[in-house]
Amino acid sequence: MEKLFERCTELSDGEEFVFSDGRTDSGIMLIGEAPGENEVKLKKPFVGKAGKNLDEFISILGIEREDIYITNAVKIRPHKLSLKTGKRINRSPSKAEVDRFRELVVEEIKMVTPKIIVTLGNTPLKQLLQREVRIGDMHGTLMELELGGRIYSLFPLYHPASIIYNRDLRQIYIDDLARLREIIHRLGI
Repeated sequence: MEKLFERCTELSDGEEFVFSDGRTDSGIMLIGEAPGENEVKLKKPFVGKAGKNLDEFISILGIEREDIYITNAVKIRPHKLSLKTGKRINRSPSKAEVDRFRELVVEEIKMVTPKIIVTLGNTPLKQLLQREVRIGDMHGTLMELELGGRIYSLFPLYHPASIIYNRDLRQIYIDDLARLREIIHRLGI
């Protein structure tokens, strides 16, 4: 774990970064997009509004947040300056940022060896599959992911923040979580 933290420090190139949170011996690994302002302040993934949604969704699965491993595809906060306020605001990570942290995320997966990887949104899904995909086409579907000669179960979900911006996705998300809960029980997690 220490080596991964050092590698993250190098890749962050002087920018503040947010590493992972949770149990490294967990059967479930969640991979989000990137930290936002609150996550950078608290040095923990998913602590803002999306984090509240994530906590609610985790409770639907019947597990505790502390029992899973949570990380992000990009470890630094992608931001731009607001033309209105001149303050930093979040933006989607660039392909270069996603690619920069891919190897580190793969190393995290190899270290945790989860029974199932749950990607949250487009960014981590594209990062792992290394191709253009849309979460709208793939959410709620159990897939296989080969990394370093090992096969992992992969289950893409919409990002919890998407529910904030599109309330119509809430029921879809809950249905996907019901499917995920069945899979988790079937895998004995």
